[in-house]
Order: sequence, then structure tokens, then C-alpha cells
Amino acid sequence: MNATIIDAINDALHAEMRNDDRTLVFGQDVAESGGVFRATDGLLAAFGSDRVLDTPLSEIAIVGSAVGLATHGFRPIAEIQFSGFLPPAFDQLVTNASRIRWRTRGELTAPMVVRTPYGAGVRALEHHSESLEGAYGHVPGLTVAIPSTPHDAKGMLISAIRDPDPVLFMEPKHVYRSLREDIPEGAYTEPLGEAAIRREGDDVTVVSWGAMMHKTLEAVDNLDGVDAEVIDLRTISPLDRETITESVRKTGRCVVVHEAAKTGGFAGELVATINDEVLLYLEAPIERVTGFDIPVPLLSMEDYYVPHPPRIEEAITKTVSY
Repeated sequence: MNATIIDAINDALHAEMRNDDRTLVFGQDVAESGGVFRATDGLLAAFGSDRVLDTPLSEIAIVGSAVGLATHGFRPIAEIQFSGFLPPAFDQLVTNASRIRWRTRGELTAPMVVRTPYGAGVRALEHHSESLEGAYGHVPGLTVAIPSTPHDAKGMLISAIRDPDPVLFMEPKHVYRSLREDIPEGAYTEPLGEAAIRREGDDVTVVSWGAMMHKTLEAVDNLDGVDAEVIDLRTISPLDRETITESVRKTGRCVVVHEAAKTGGFAGELVATINDEVLLYLEAPIERVTGFDIPVPLLSMEDYYVPHPPRIEEAITKTVSY
């Protein structure tokens, strides 16, 4: 099956709803219209209104309902239309979903998925372009998964749906339809908590995720004479520390790329992890290529905010030349 990320997500939802009658899909406009990006297109016709439901515009109610359903034997898949609307539901993720296993000493769990498109690059309006994965990655008990390819989108979403604990599944909408690749028919899984090495190299380790993975690969391809190893993090929490540190131990240099604001961004956690575990292997300071410490600008001003290949190339060159 040749698929975009949206196709892969839709296929994963169909596959798991066929596989498990306990799965439910609900959120704003997911049933009748198939979702604002059509990720849930066809689900209502295939599985009926008892399992595919439109909800009122209330993010805390959507996620709170998912928590209740998850603790009573269902496997809910809730959609928040844009990740910029997720903060009202942060209370349910932090207060209930992420700690229900701990609170009840394992008597109750919350096997639920919250899907949400995130990130800039489509020139949307305010609250439609945020990248707050670092904040959600700070919550113990909550898995934060971010695919960057159609293959990973399908396999990781199926893994998330089958996971016994809550997963926030953040989808890079900038590349929803701009990438295509062949993916297997039927259900398959990709592991959560494992990074992927997209390109092997010896000179510098470049770490990224989501839509920025493709900007990073483009930048690396543009550089002559630099043998970069590129790591796709795929999961913010739990973090695959071993893959990152083993790569930096080999290369001695590292650049981290993400579109979230720099201050408090997840790059800081990666820098701290590298310093904790492989500091003495570093041959240059770690560089961060990020968004700026401002709200995501509107419309065409996004072009100045989102890291693009020239900024990434400059950071790689600086690190390798140190």
C-alpha cells in the first residue's frame, strides 16, 4: 500500500477497530466529516455511531471521557483537532490518565490514545501550530510518540492503541500529505520508546523528530564532506537514551533540531542526557537548532520561525569545525 501519513493513520484506525471491539473513536468532527484532516474518514460508515462519535467542543471532556472509558474496559482513541487546543485537557492527562496505575497500585489502568496534529508549517491561525511535546514529555506515566514517516505512523499508532497505558500520539501535520512510501497491508507494530537511525555516519550525530526530521535529512544531504549520523527520536517519553549516547560516543559531536521554542524545549533534556552519560567523549559543544522564544508567528512569518536546512547546515558545520 502506497500511503501518506494521513493514509497510514486512517488504515491503522480501521485495522484496530476491526481487530478489537473495545476500541472507540471520538472527538470534534471525527464522525460525520471524517476529521478536519480526514484521518477518521470512513470509520463511521464501517463501524457505526456506537463506536465513532462526534463530541462537543470541550477538550477536557473529550480526554476526561477517554480516561473513564479506559478504566472501564474500553480502548478509547480520542482526537484533539489541533495540539494547540490540548492545554485545557492537560489536567486530565496529568491528574488522572498518567497516574491511575500508580494511584490504584495497578488495580486500574488507562489504555487510551489521544491523537493530535502538532507543529507549524501550514500557515494556520493562532493556537493551531504549537509544538509543546517537551511539556507533555515531562509527565511520568504518559508515553509521547511522534512519527515522521507513513510506515512509523501506522505501526506506532497500532502499538499505542494496544499499549496498556496512556499514549499521546502527536502527528506532524506539516508532512501529513507531502510524503509517500509503501507500507504493509494489515496490522503491524513499531515499538514505542525506540529511536530509529535514519542515516549512519561517523562525524556528527544529528537528532530530530516529526516534521523536522525531513528538514534535517535535507540539510545533511546538502553538506559535502560531512558524514552525519541522523537519529529520529520517534518517542519523546520514554526516551531511548542508549541509541543517542552510543551514537555520540562514536561521533563525539551532536546537533539537536526541533521546531519548539528553545527555552525549555526537549533539546535541553537531550543535552543534559548526553552530558550526564558521555560528556568526556564530546569534542565540541552541542548545538541546538530550534524555534524562537515567541508564539508561532502567523501565516508567512512561520517561514522565519521554523528551522530550515540552511540553519541546520550552519549548526552542523560549526560543530564539525570546532
